[in-house]
Amino acid sequence: MGHLGHLKAEYHELVERLDANSVGFPEPTTEKSRQGWCEILEILYTPEDAELAAKLPVLPAGLTAISKRTGIPRDALEKRLVKMAEKGLVMDIVNPKTKKAKYLLSPPVVGFFEFSLMRAKDSIPKKRMAQALDAYCHGDPTFASEVFKGDTVIGRAMVNEDALDTEQRPDILDWERATHVILEAKTIAVSICYCRHKNEHLGKCCDAPMETCLSVNMGADFVIRNKFGRQINSDEAMEIMVKSRQSGLVQIADNVQDRPSYICNCCGCCCGQLMAINEYDLDAVNPSNYLASVDGDSCSGCSRCSRSCPIGAISMTSVRQAGRRNNRLMAVVKHDRCIGCGVCTTSCTKTHAITMKQRTIRPHVPLNSIEKTLRMAMERGRLHHFIFDQGAGRGPQFLNKVVQALCTFSPVEKVLANKQLQSRFINYMLAKTKGKLPI
Repeated sequence: MGHLGHLKAEYHELVERLDANSVGFPEPTTEKSRQGWCEILEILYTPEDAELAAKLPVLPAGLTAISKRTGIPRDALEKRLVKMAEKGLVMDIVNPKTKKAKYLLSPPVVGFFEFSLMRAKDSIPKKRMAQALDAYCHGDPTFASEVFKGDTVIGRAMVNEDALDTEQRPDILDWERATHVILEAKTIAVSICYCRHKNEHLGKCCDAPMETCLSVNMGADFVIRNKFGRQINSDEAMEIMVKSRQSGLVQIADNVQDRPSYICNCCGCCCGQLMAINEYDLDAVNPSNYLASVDGDSCSGCSRCSRSCPIGAISMTSVRQAGRRNNRLMAVVKHDRCIGCGVCTTSCTKTHAITMKQRTIRPHVPLNSIEKTLRMAMERGRLHHFIFDQGAGRGPQFLNKVVQALCTFSPVEKVLANKQLQSRFINYMLAKTKGKLPI
């Protein structure tokens, strides 16, 4: 923990608990960033909140389990957890059938960072919070490296479906289409964009729409229940999507195939994920299955596509012209940087020289949140926290889901996972299935 002395004693155990998540809350290296790190906790958590949060299990748990763990009576515990959920410090996951809630400590992202600035009115000092977040996230690369250092990242780019020609559209999978996610959602909510709201308080917000953060299904239920946004129907959500695309925003969704919980509409100047690409050259967004492609003969060299790309994946290059002394400019796509969002195509309206083509190799997108979480935890050396939480084992149903997720791993990833777990049961099951899902 290094300079933990800068942090008040009541927050030490909370930081250790947050660092057990697949994405932790590491102490930064510079003094400015360290000050922001401390202030974020002091603004959001009372000492009592911090004490309770430090004792919450890594995975969602019911009141009875948390009461046993903390020694707090159920009724008193429920009141405290409800208040913490209203602040975004805890996520309450309500079973739609039983109406019983399980509680999960919010990680920094996607979690209490976003929730702190997803509504215009709140009890916390917004400007001070924005300054603390900016100092911590952008004062040095510690947190960006924590979030994006593995192969599995939080969000995935969704291609602008309008950028695909008629022949391509049958090839796009349902989970790759933002419109499908919206139209199939049982519940939808919209919130203020945390990133642009933060920059607004810092005096450097762009002119992109503010109310563009879409949550769906269980994510929307949480947002609505705790007043982090308002409920909308699919028509309004589609209208927000259209306006966002017209504004040159990128759709970035939860990096899962099955039941994603959100779709953000992001700009390159404010979005934390896109800024991590621009500032630190990190692979912060899982690319879509598409790449921007330039027809050199049609390109007029206007540079609109280059200027519209939110991550600088398109440059203008001087090329020779046959029979002429002067060179001309032509757009060139950096394929190792392009995230396949299609924003560039909306700016190439005269010559249509830039189009979207399928990648040769489809980027891996985790099937569900369990696979994503386990992959991220494994890549950060924290897989054991999700199987054995403070010495407590998991039930057979949970372990079966874990094995199903681990069976999607490559042989090398399975070896790494087993080294971290040192579990005879997991090792036996992986050897038995030989890469096939257990029946």
